[in-house]
Amino acid sequence: MALFGTDGIRGRFGDFLTEELAERVAFAAGQLIPAHSKVIIGRDTRSSGLLLERAIASGFIKCGHEVTQVGIIPTPGLAYLALEPGVELAVMITASHNPASDNGIKIFGHDGMKIPDSLEHEIESWVNSTAVVSNTATGSSLTDVEAIERYALHLRESIDTPLTGMKIAIDCAHGSASAIAPRILEELGAEVYAMGNAPDGQNINAGVGSTHLEAIIELVERSGADLGIAHDGDADRALLVDRKGRIIDGDHILANLAISMARSGELSANTVVTTVMSNLGFHKAMAAAGISVEVTAVGDRYVLERINERHLALGGEQSGHIIIRKLATTGDGILTALSILALVAKRRVLLSELAEVFTSYPQVLVNVPVGSKAQALADPIVRHAIAEAEQRFGSEGRLLVRASGTEDLVRVMAEADTIKRARETVDSLVALITSRHGA
Repeated sequence: MALFGTDGIRGRFGDFLTEELAERVAFAAGQLIPAHSKVIIGRDTRSSGLLLERAIASGFIKCGHEVTQVGIIPTPGLAYLALEPGVELAVMITASHNPASDNGIKIFGHDGMKIPDSLEHEIESWVNSTAVVSNTATGSSLTDVEAIERYALHLRESIDTPLTGMKIAIDCAHGSASAIAPRILEELGAEVYAMGNAPDGQNINAGVGSTHLEAIIELVERSGADLGIAHDGDADRALLVDRKGRIIDGDHILANLAISMARSGELSANTVVTTVMSNLGFHKAMAAAGISVEVTAVGDRYVLERINERHLALGGEQSGHIIIRKLATTGDGILTALSILALVAKRRVLLSELAEVFTSYPQVLVNVPVGSKAQALADPIVRHAIAEAEQRFGSEGRLLVRASGTEDLVRVMAEADTIKRARETVDSLVALITSRHGA
């Protein structure tokens, strides 16, 4: 059974992700670290998180480790705590932007980064074996109620300017940001209008958060806020909305940060990292600013890998996962929002300019069900059609045809100077792939 995707283990609680599976994963991971290690566990606001927390703690305790439970915390907060002395592993229980019926497991090493593929494969191999979990609990467990405050201090100290006079609307998705993000903004001097900050265990991401931006757009309009922030369930990403209702996605956030950091000499090698999904408008804006762009596969772990390989300072995804390397080891939605607000407070960028840093090219994306992703993408006729479409676009369009990492789908995405050109190109390729390889 395949367990790990690009962002840990994730699936429907009680169906794919059970307490038994969670305990086996923890026991397997516990065998790969030194004896009597310290393991910290955090979770988002889903009711199932309590059950999974107990199961995961049990797995590590049966391996003889010291387990510390820190309770509800953003994923980047747990990654930050993983850097504390003595911590060997940090396990986050979350399904991010998924509905409350789902949950998941993300594992970070003592460097604050997601464990490498090789360790995930070892864990998966043991879980899928016939080996059994020990019945002897030789470890220990305790609760650290102050852990969240150490992360809060890190957030407050991440910017060097107050936010006095700013009116900020924030949607916490009834998730991990609920108890901490509005408070941090208020402590920095902002006037805060919060929503999605009353989790009940079942309402996480339900009509709120970064996947339902209509909610924050309405709050910004109703409150007269200067800017709106929308987090996902575990607060590892943020999207913004300005007072005109314009969406400032991850590409726009990344562009504003990159240009500002380049001007101040903080952008290492004058280079920013993004994924294949970034808009063509972003690439043109970076070229105009004299900033180089490194492109990776989809997934913030691949962005971070490239940042570390090249010793770079900044990278991110269109979805709002932004990694500011001097401050974090993973995407941090709260830090991202604070960093943008700091730029505004210091007048290094105007609120009205955040959405205008570049104009996005119209984008069309269609998922095509296929019998075999590999065969569809290796088909010479399909490959020829893709090459011809790319040639027709030239510099005024972009085409991306790739396999889904988790489903039997081929994703066809096109950007062009007009929505009509993008739609025509996608429709033509979808029809071809469907006729030859459709499921």
